[in-house]
Amino acid sequence: MELPKYHESFMPILETLKSEESLKSRELATIVRDNYYSDLPEELLTQKTSSGANVLLDRILWGKSYLKMGKFVSYPKRGLVQITDKGKKALEKGSLTLQDMQLDQDFINHRASVKTEKEDVIEVEKVEVESASPQDLIDSGFSTIEKEVKTELLEKLKELDPYYFEKVILILLKKMGYGDFIETSKSGDGGIDGIINEDKLGLEKIYTQAKRYNENKVREKDIRNFIGAMSGDTSKGVFITTSTFDDSAEKKAREAHHSIILIDGAKLVDLMHQYNVGVQVKTVYEVKELDNDFFEED
Repeated sequence: MELPKYHESFMPILETLKSEESLKSRELATIVRDNYYSDLPEELLTQKTSSGANVLLDRILWGKSYLKMGKFVSYPKRGLVQITDKGKKALEKGSLTLQDMQLDQDFINHRASVKTEKEDVIEVEKVEVESASPQDLIDSGFSTIEKEVKTELLEKLKELDPYYFEKVILILLKKMGYGDFIETSKSGDGGIDGIINEDKLGLEKIYTQAKRYNENKVREKDIRNFIGAMSGDTSKGVFITTSTFDDSAEKKAREAHHSIILIDGAKLVDLMHQYNVGVQVKTVYEVKELDNDFFEED
């Protein structure tokens, strides 16, 4: 006997949720374990990862995350999970495999919402375990986890109050090493959301504009208004959005006499992940190698 793979928990998770309005994530994983896998040997049920987490519960929680990517479940409130109409239809169908998930359009769109800078990264579900080196498997696993965190982060940003989103941007720029920042008035700011000092002494100023969009792209008009709102004391600006910029907006920024930096949703979560804004370290792994110098005789 062996532990189920994360994708083998798809149907048990949906079955568990179908009669519940919502469940806490940890409670859901425990119920699935007890109802579907209690016949496993004790040594499997208590098996731990190198960081001390229960392997089976961890895999069930990953199954839940993938179901969320495909919109088979949703998170109605913080920490809670509930089945969607799409999830109920999967139950009626009677099966949901990993291949089904990989071909699902919602899942594809979800994974595509955050681009990776590592174009040659192998997805963890596609990696050939027999032919991959241990380092390949580590890199693939870390890449998959990082991508999921960034995707969830982007979703969270799109749900924020617009004014709080503006503050998040200023906090990020501060963490990136810029100087003090000033939040502009929440009304009548003329398209300027914040002013940051490019250096610690405040010798140069940078204006910021933050647009929290779900689907709408930033247009040329938005960039034009931003440039028009910039006063004579600076020619530098950063325009940030949770969505993307259309071609005309990018062209306007490139051709402007001002220096305008555009940051779309994918780049934004890359920076937040890099500078630990809105995310935290969950686990630290140590990979050790033989210290040959230790065995050298003088």
